[in-house]
Amino acid sequence: MGFADQRFNVNLSILFTELPLLERPAAAAAAGFTAVELWWPWIDTPTPERSELDALRRAIEDAGVRLTGLNFYAGELPGPDRGALSVPGEESERFRANIDVAADFARSLGCTALNALYGNRVDGVDPAEQDALALENLVRAARAADRIGAVLLIEALNAPESPRYPLVSAPAAVAVVDRVNEATGLGNARFLMDLYHLAMNGEDLPSVIERYTAKTGHVQIADSPGRGAPGTGSLPLEDLLDRLTKAGYEGWVGLEYKPGDRPSAEAFDWLPADRRPAR
Repeated sequence: MGFADQRFNVNLSILFTELPLLERPAAAAAAGFTAVELWWPWIDTPTPERSELDALRRAIEDAGVRLTGLNFYAGELPGPDRGALSVPGEESERFRANIDVAADFARSLGCTALNALYGNRVDGVDPAEQDALALENLVRAARAADRIGAVLLIEALNAPESPRYPLVSAPAAVAVVDRVNEATGLGNARFLMDLYHLAMNGEDLPSVIERYTAKTGHVQIADSPGRGAPGTGSLPLEDLLDRLTKAGYEGWVGLEYKPGDRPSAEAFDWLPADRRPAR
């Protein structure tokens, strides 16, 4: 149980970032992993050139790893932004322009999970207006995900690090999941349960797992405090993953942690090499 029972993927937007983007899939494979996930890699554009998309696809294919999760365009991330879909004006338009681009790229690699970060609150804009815009854009994203046989993920972040992000609890994110599913009738919106963010919010993680596993489409982990590898903080991650398994979760667990002051390839000593390939 615990770590031994999970299917892990490596988030290449927070690990192996000391390498150029196109070298990261092979580095993850060399570390023993067979699955990866990504934030939207082109923070300056929702619609990169076809040559850039093709180069990343080839790098993933040549490395022999599977892309299991991809974010829609989310603005400057890492950076001050936390998504674009609820931000009126240019950012919302950029999100819309990205929807089919991201979905088609995901489909080309057999990726079936697309994460849509909600976006920060904007000074001078009515939160209700932002929420209405968010629902409209999430419905569009859910339909695009459904077109490629994917789920749409909606994530809660943490208030200390993302004070302007409105979804800073599991109930808040799940409420949006429910609204999207009600609006589309597709049922493909799911909760992204990031145990690090929820821990930083002070939530009762066993209770969250018990209440929301059935609505969860993806799990991400990092230890807390510090957002480092398992064992660098105080979160009982093995126990929490055991609870998820017992609650019926059978999906991927994304390794979305910082390697610290060492090369990323050295940040996996907590996980035996024979446990890294997906089973």
